[in-house]
Amino acid sequence: MGGKKEDKAKEGKEKEVAGKPEDGKAGEESKVEEKKEVLTPAQVLLSSVGLIEQAVRHKDTRFLIGRVLRQTAGVRKALDAALLTECATAVLPAESSARQVVADALKSIEAGSMETDDGDADKAGAAPPFKDAKLTSVPEVEVFLLLVTIMRLLDHDKLPEALALTSRAVDFICEFDRRTMDHLAARVYFYYAYAHERCGQLRSIRARLLRLHQTATLRHDEIGQETLMNLVLRSYILDSLYDQAEKFRAKAQRPETSRSNQQLCRYLYYLGRIRAVQLEYSDAKDSLLQATRKAPSVALGFRIEATKWLTIVRLLLGELPERAELFHPTVRVPLAPYAALAQAVRRGDLRHFAQVTETHAEAFQADGVLRLIVRLRNNVIRAGLRRISLAYSRISLADVAARLGLDAGDDGDVEHIVAKAIRDGAVDGTIDASEGVLLSREVVDVYGTYEPQKAFDARIAFCLDLHNEAVRAMRFSDKSAAGKRSKIPTEEELAEALEDVVDEEF
Repeated sequence: MGGKKEDKAKEGKEKEVAGKPEDGKAGEESKVEEKKEVLTPAQVLLSSVGLIEQAVRHKDTRFLIGRVLRQTAGVRKALDAALLTECATAVLPAESSARQVVADALKSIEAGSMETDDGDADKAGAAPPFKDAKLTSVPEVEVFLLLVTIMRLLDHDKLPEALALTSRAVDFICEFDRRTMDHLAARVYFYYAYAHERCGQLRSIRARLLRLHQTATLRHDEIGQETLMNLVLRSYILDSLYDQAEKFRAKAQRPETSRSNQQLCRYLYYLGRIRAVQLEYSDAKDSLLQATRKAPSVALGFRIEATKWLTIVRLLLGELPERAELFHPTVRVPLAPYAALAQAVRRGDLRHFAQVTETHAEAFQADGVLRLIVRLRNNVIRAGLRRISLAYSRISLADVAARLGLDAGDDGDVEHIVAKAIRDGAVDGTIDASEGVLLSREVVDVYGTYEPQKAFDARIAFCLDLHNEAVRAMRFSDKSAAGKRSKIPTEEELAEALEDVVDEEF
């Protein structure tokens, strides 16, 4: 018995000893995490310049430039005018045109930035941040600094300065034909259109956007094609020129696989709006649904705008949107008018529908959906007739008109409205014209119809489309190819091996 107790005590000590290194490792890992250095805005700028030079050397057109844009977005709010001016002076040579352009553009916000910089410098007491910077003549670096300056001007609402700088940046980009500049150029194109839109001048640059899109197509600049195509579509849609937008979309070339998920989401959103205006509600629903699903979770504003149009399209198709989509805490306030509209359509009361439309007319007009809401009147009538036919097996047409909210002087005769609903399949019943009543048939079991088959067919089609898109979007890094190439012996290695074999034979 004593031996067993000693063995158990040894086992307990071993467990305690074994647990100590794990605790120590966990502590060391936490210390390492704490010691992770957070880059300052100046270090981010220098790192971005180095990554751009590396991308140009290796002819990288996506990954390194994408990393530059991501890490710059992380410190965007911390970039001030003095820091950007100092960076341009330290990195760009004196003969660079972008160096002076950046300095001149930032003069309007330099005073306020200098005050904050003085306070930060006093706190940190650090050496000049760009003392180790080297001059570079890479055009991509100039475009990058122009882009960051444009972002800073827009953040400070310096619209005239941003307008002038974006125009000069586009002129500078047009002087080159370099694939390593494509992603930076696409971002400049976006802010070029955004600055003009905020100034109310987007229509004035539509012709130039079309020329830039044509140039990007000829140069096989895929990310530029996608970006410029969306900008042209937006310029048409904001002016309610849906026919011109569809003609341009049908004739313009698009890459088989999208180079940017954000641009793909925007394209699907604009396509859904065009299809909705053209009465192609099924295609509009598919496009808008894909746009909301593919959109990143942080793009809340985009998801709200797409959900607004998706709600209207679903109502036009006779569907009711999910309650969770309209009453989620993050979107409940901006989607409140659309939740009230869906409730009015579900009730099938024309009076309530007219009241909701009048109350939220300004919001609907601002969102550009008022013309679609006008079309919902027939859907409201159908929904009301469906509820009445399910509740009553026999009801007079006068009572039907009263329950639907149809006025006595309504243009459409109640009998004709009910007959049209029966013909379209919205109501299962007959009209007794002699007595002026609506006779409803018994409710048929839905599982005895083709509705379940149609629902499964739609789900299967969606899954197949999702699979095909995933296969088309698959990309493989160059590391695998490099690894395969490294495994293949070169001619020199084969010659040396052959000489060794010959020596061994002799």
